[in-house]
Amino acid sequence: MGIFLKNKNYRKFTVASWLSNAGNILFYLALMTYASKLKNYALALSLISITEAIPDLLQSISGYFADKTRNKFKVMIWLAIIRFVLYVAVGILFVTNLAGWNLVLMVIGINFISDLAGMYSSGLQTPIIVDLVGENEISEAQGFTGGIFQLITMGAQFVGSALLLFMSYSTLAIVNALTFLMAGLMFANIAASLKKSQTTKTIQTVNERNFFTTFKTSIKQASEAHGLLTVVIVVALLNGLLSAIEPLISISFAANRGMLLGTYSFTIALFGAVVSIGTALGSAIGTKLLEKTSLFIIILLDTIASTCMIIAMINKNTIACLIFGAMLGFFAGTAGPKLIQWLVTSVDRKILASSMGAVNTILAIAGPIMTTIFTSIVGASSLNYALYGLLVVGVIIFIVTFYVMLKSQKSSEIDPEVEVNN
Repeated sequence: MGIFLKNKNYRKFTVASWLSNAGNILFYLALMTYASKLKNYALALSLISITEAIPDLLQSISGYFADKTRNKFKVMIWLAIIRFVLYVAVGILFVTNLAGWNLVLMVIGINFISDLAGMYSSGLQTPIIVDLVGENEISEAQGFTGGIFQLITMGAQFVGSALLLFMSYSTLAIVNALTFLMAGLMFANIAASLKKSQTTKTIQTVNERNFFTTFKTSIKQASEAHGLLTVVIVVALLNGLLSAIEPLISISFAANRGMLLGTYSFTIALFGAVVSIGTALGSAIGTKLLEKTSLFIIILLDTIASTCMIIAMINKNTIACLIFGAMLGFFAGTAGPKLIQWLVTSVDRKILASSMGAVNTILAIAGPIMTTIFTSIVGASSLNYALYGLLVVGVIIFIVTFYVMLKSQKSSEIDPEVEVNN
């Protein structure tokens, strides 16, 4: 928190990121709510979830181009303006005569393009944040801002749920567009401030290597960091499980109206809120409470919580889903900041975004695959078949994680006190 209060440019930079993300959350909830009212809502919700997950697979590419970008601030500003224009277009679409699937497919496409731009922008931001706060402070900075972001996510979901009661989908799209415009203006202000104080030297660091050389170097440097890749592979399996749970619980709420606590949008917002609170608590205090706890123990606990949540979904127990959702968030939030610190201190600054993208791609690759598989099962057969299949996967991941933990401890390949993001 001290860094956030003392470092003016980092504070403005963080607020700008919060703004654009909060607007995105508002509109995502609106789109999910609109799609839930379609006749074939399961397919619509599945398509939204899949297109939201696909950009994660492209982080290596977006990170590479981010490292090669010379004027990072200028490109970030233009990306914010492009996303502003995209959501103004979405707002216009919602007031046309288009309806149902035609509208949803067009909006999903625009949202996908915006997410790709957002992924590129995130890659540009990574080395800038390190330059603004310094390598030694990145864990503390990201832990605090990450926790606050989760609280903002929670607030945005509840605000979005409330706004949907009296505000149109078109208006919410325009609100989202305005948050991107405001973020772009703040980025421009920070860039001008840094240029005036002549502190942009390291931010202009550019990677001149080609993609394959960069990717190879990134993986090599990551593998040289003690046990990183072994941990990443295990965590990737868990990420796939957690990614598949999100759309399935949205479908569960839509299919079982008895699970709703009020309206559909409010229930989705409530679930997102408890996950956000758990993640915020994990970022703020979990890293201290579990400082000496083995990473694998945290992964095992997360796997147990996710398995229990699937059982709660099968039994249509909304309260239990909320409790275990909070636990999932807590363990994820506990691990997050350590991964960033680890990467920043292990790789060359010129390929920082590429290295971050490579690791994140490995972490994320199971998500879209498992999301596609289990949402397809819902469409082809039933929700229960998908949930039982996901339960089996959860048990398998627990067994694999436990086996790798024992093997790693015996061979001393991984320091048990190392923590990474899950």
